[in-house]
Amino acid sequence: MRRSLTGIKPTNLPHVGNYLGAIRPAIALAERFESFLFIADYHALTTVRDAEEMRRHTYDVAASWLACGLDPERVHLYRQSDVTEVFELTWVLSCLIATGQLERGVSYKDALAKGEAPNAGVFNYPVLMAADILLYDADVVPVGKDQLQHLELARDVAARFNHLFGEDLLRVPEAHISEAPLVPGLDGQKMSKSKGNSIPLFDSAKKLRKVVMKIVTGSESLEEPKVAEGSTVYEMYRLVASEADAAEMKRQLEEGGYGWGHAKQALSEALEAEIGPKRERFEALRSDEAELDRILQAGADRVRPIALRTLDRVRAAVGMRVRG
Repeated sequence: MRRSLTGIKPTNLPHVGNYLGAIRPAIALAERFESFLFIADYHALTTVRDAEEMRRHTYDVAASWLACGLDPERVHLYRQSDVTEVFELTWVLSCLIATGQLERGVSYKDALAKGEAPNAGVFNYPVLMAADILLYDADVVPVGKDQLQHLELARDVAARFNHLFGEDLLRVPEAHISEAPLVPGLDGQKMSKSKGNSIPLFDSAKKLRKVVMKIVTGSESLEEPKVAEGSTVYEMYRLVASEADAAEMKRQLEEGGYGWGHAKQALSEALEAEIGPKRERFEALRSDEAELDRILQAGADRVRPIALRTLDRVRAAVGMRVRG
């Protein structure tokens, strides 16, 4: 079976946008690939400066994915920092990448454009990402169109290594362009914790409804027809409701006599139907950090032999001793 690999930074408690746009599609993808899913705590160090926050969000992410249906017996779920071999490959790859390539990195350029002084971790981020991918012989990497640049660097450095040291030593990964939806937040922009427009994933049903009622809508009266397409309420509703129910909401909004408040109530109920059953599972998992540690370590133990085989090939190819 071909392999896919996905990383998630533990920088926040997941929200509804993460679930609909990343978690649900990735779990579905695991039906078609041998899936590697790692919690990218080393990547998170570029911004996280609080040890307790790092630990807390690492457990939050693990519990969220498991509660949403990830099967740790089928998916390799592990902490990035539990397989430190990734740094050896990162160094080898960094010796084959021109600094100009890193200077053109999206995250690095964005930081400069904002007048920030990015740390070296931001600068070298694409190299570590390439090592994350190449260490496990990943065939495909799910990415959005805005993330293609980082994958292209991984493909480029793998091809360069193979050209210099021997064909097929590193697997050149393909992009799996994500068809996951762009989930709107309360203000209609992409849902993001940093923008303050997100809907927490596992809040109580009462809190969920309260947040949903804050969604920005038009000011049409109850009787007036409303444009469903493009409205945050409708676009989010059709991500969690059946096609028939979504079509019915669209019809009611466009005919009039159906207010935005009615639509928000329907959205709240649909979200609760989707997420509610997972809430109890999340709370049980999150309260047992020892069990989460066990699951993550078991995942790391399964993937480390793959990482070591890759490094054996790399070390032999560049003229270093292969460890027995």
